[in-house]
Amino acid sequence: MKQNRRSHTSGRVSFNLWVRFCVLLIILSSPAVPAGCGTLPTGRGWGQDATIFPGWHRVGRAALDAALSPATWGPAAGALALQIGDMDERLSDWASDKTPVFGSIEDAKDASDTLRDLALADYLITTLATPSGESPGQWAIAKAKGLAVGYVALQSTRNTTFFLKDAVDRTRPDESRDGSFPSNHSSKAAVYSMLASRNIDSLSISESYKTALKVGTFALDIGTAWARVESKKHYPADVLAGMALGHFMGAFFNDAFLGLDQPGQMGLIIEPSRNGIFMALHWSF
Repeated sequence: MKQNRRSHTSGRVSFNLWVRFCVLLIILSSPAVPAGCGTLPTGRGWGQDATIFPGWHRVGRAALDAALSPATWGPAAGALALQIGDMDERLSDWASDKTPVFGSIEDAKDASDTLRDLALADYLITTLATPSGESPGQWAIAKAKGLAVGYVALQSTRNTTFFLKDAVDRTRPDESRDGSFPSNHSSKAAVYSMLASRNIDSLSISESYKTALKVGTFALDIGTAWARVESKKHYPADVLAGMALGHFMGAFFNDAFLGLDQPGQMGLIIEPSRNGIFMALHWSF
């Protein structure tokens, strides 16, 4: 028994080291990493025009675009489809019994933590790699403002996740406790991956390289989600709902508040309203 336990622990550690090594190797070998200085094609820096007053039109457009993104509605549709019959429960039982990817429930549980943390590392590294200005002071301020947007996206995702957990009150597959729907691991990994994907769009690299980096980025949140199913902590619908939520929040907050396509720091917003015309002056902070 002790020998089996030792072998099991050794395999789990080896898996973690292998995943960390592969992902970090891909990231560190990327020519995008040293590209943190400079500016975007607009002449502005990433994060420089982040704003807390984007205007209702921009907020509405960002929300609609985020909702219509395949990264959002795809997982959401999958979660709904799994409610037909007992597909959700049967797939959960098969995954935790066979553990085809991670080999055991314990390894899957450990992998879900590792992959989620790597998704966070991916977001932070891509944030540092985006061009945010020539001078150190300008660079630091722009990074701080951009990271503030990411922090709000993460906290909004977390708060919404736990609100839904309390509202749905679904028991986990292993019956350890309630709060199975949606998966917090999956929603966190998804918001990190979506924000990282948006950061990759701002890098001065070829489109083919951007695509390759995005595939690796989204593989982290997909892996996190599946690991939660194999570890018998969540049903497939739970992780799909978490992914949909995280992808929506990441895309919405990035597009609404980061101001990457804003031409300057101040602007006038004029929008029709029920009682006439709405006018507002907005500025980047």
